[in-house]
Amino acid sequence: MSKRVLTTESGAPVADNQNSATAGVGGPLLLQDQHLLEKLARFNRERIPERVVHARGSGAYGYFEVTDDVTGWTKADFLSQVGKRTETFLRFSTVADSLGGADAVRDPRGFAVKFYTEEGNYDLVGNNTPVFFIRDPIKFPDFIHSQKRDPFTGRQEPDNVWDFWAHAPEATHQVTWLMGDRGIPASYRHMNGYGSHTYQWTNEAGEAFFVKYHFKTNQGVRSLSSEQAAELVGKDANSHQTDLLQAIERGVNPSWTLYVQVMPAAEAADYRFNPFDLTKVWPHADYPLQRVGRLVLDRNPDNVFAEVEQAAFSPNNFVPGIGPSPDKMLQGRLFAYADAHRYRLGVNHTQLPVNAPKATVADNYGRDGLMATRNGSRHDKNYEPNSYSGPAQSDAALSAPLAVHGWTGTHEAPAHTKDDDFFQAGELYRLMSDEEKGRLVANIAGGLSQVTRDDVIEKNLAHFHAADPEYGKRVEEAVRALRED
Repeated sequence: MSKRVLTTESGAPVADNQNSATAGVGGPLLLQDQHLLEKLARFNRERIPERVVHARGSGAYGYFEVTDDVTGWTKADFLSQVGKRTETFLRFSTVADSLGGADAVRDPRGFAVKFYTEEGNYDLVGNNTPVFFIRDPIKFPDFIHSQKRDPFTGRQEPDNVWDFWAHAPEATHQVTWLMGDRGIPASYRHMNGYGSHTYQWTNEAGEAFFVKYHFKTNQGVRSLSSEQAAELVGKDANSHQTDLLQAIERGVNPSWTLYVQVMPAAEAADYRFNPFDLTKVWPHADYPLQRVGRLVLDRNPDNVFAEVEQAAFSPNNFVPGIGPSPDKMLQGRLFAYADAHRYRLGVNHTQLPVNAPKATVADNYGRDGLMATRNGSRHDKNYEPNSYSGPAQSDAALSAPLAVHGWTGTHEAPAHTKDDDFFQAGELYRLMSDEEKGRLVANIAGGLSQVTRDDVIEKNLAHFHAADPEYGKRVEEAVRALRED
C-alpha cells in the first residue's frame, strides 16, 4: 500500500507540517508560506451557523420497508408494493439548546426522516410528541425566544418559559407531555416518532385523505426521571449520540413500525374539533392506527459534520401522492425550513450528498450560486420553455387541491363543536398512573415555583385547573409548598 502524501488544497505536496517558514532562524513569518496561511484561514471558517432550533442532533442511515398495502389511500411509488425498500436518513435532535448542549434533558426531540425515493426525496419532519405548543406559526419565533437563553442572563429562564405558556393556553397539552415521564427519553432508540402535523394522501383515483404518522419504537419506550437524567448528563453529556452510534456498530439496529391514522377528506369539515390543530391528537377510537411498514437504521454516518450537521430537511419536499393539509403550523414550516437551510448551507445545499436524491437526478434550470457543482453541460439552456432538449414539466400532480374561499385576512380557524385548549391535556392526565401523576406534578412545580411573578404562576395554574380539577389542585399545592420552603 502506497504512502498517502499530505497536500495543500490545490494538491501540492506539503514538505513541512510542523514548522512555519520564517525570515531566517527565529525571524518573522513569511506571507509566502501558502500552507500556513491556507491552514489558518480554513480553520477560521470550519463552522457554519448552527440551527436556531434542533441544533444538537444525531443521525443514521437505514431503510423503510412496506409491510401492508396502502395503495387505497396513496399513489406514492415508494409505498406502492409490499416488500418494497427505500433508503432513508433519520436525524434526531433536541430542540431548545445549542449544538454543545447535553442529550439527556427535558425537551421535545426532533424525528426527521428523509426517504430517498424513486420519485425524488420525501422529507417527513416530526417530533417525538404527537402535538406541539402552538397552532399558528406567527407565534413560533416568540415561543422559541422564550425557551432559549435570555439575552441578559445568558441562560434559560423559568420566568420566560412559563410566562409564554401563561399566555398560550393551547400549550397545556404539550406541557403535560413534556413534563410527564416521556419528557426525557432514555435514548433515541427508545422513543416514538410522530409526523405531528396532518398531511394529505391522494390515491390513483384522485381521492384525498388526511393522515397522521406514528412511528412506534420496536425497542419499547423507555424514559428517564429528572434525577436519572441529571446523573447521566454528568457522566456523558453525549449519551444519546453514544447509545445510537454504539448500538449500530454492534449490529443492534433500531427499528420503528410506521402506522397512520386516515381520515377521508370529506369528514374534516364536520369533525368535532379542528383536525388541523397541531395542539390536538385524533382519538384512535375515531381513526384507528393502520400499519404501513418498518423503518430500520443500520449504518452510521462516516462524518457527523458532512452528513448530520449539513443534513437539510424540508416538509415541502413531497412526492406524488403526498401533500400538505390546511394545518397552519405546517403551512408556515413549508417556507421556514427550506429558507433556514438556504441561509445556513447556501442555495445549493441540495447538491450535498446527504441531501441529493439517489434514484433520480435533480434536473431544472436553477444555476450558479455559492458552491454550485451541478450546472449542466455546455449545450444546456438555462431558461424554459425552450426549443431544445431541456427538462419539461410533468403532468404528475403531487396531491389533490385544497379548497380556498372567502376574503383574505388574519382569520382564526373555523370553529368546530368541541374546540378546546384543555380537554385533551386533562384526558392525558387521567390516563396516567398515580406514580406518573406524581412525577408530572413534581416536574411542573419544580419549574413553575421558580417564577418570580405571581400573576404568571396564577395564569399557568388556571390552565391546569381547566384541564382537570385534581391536576390543578395538586400542581397548586406543590408550587405553594416549594415557594414556602
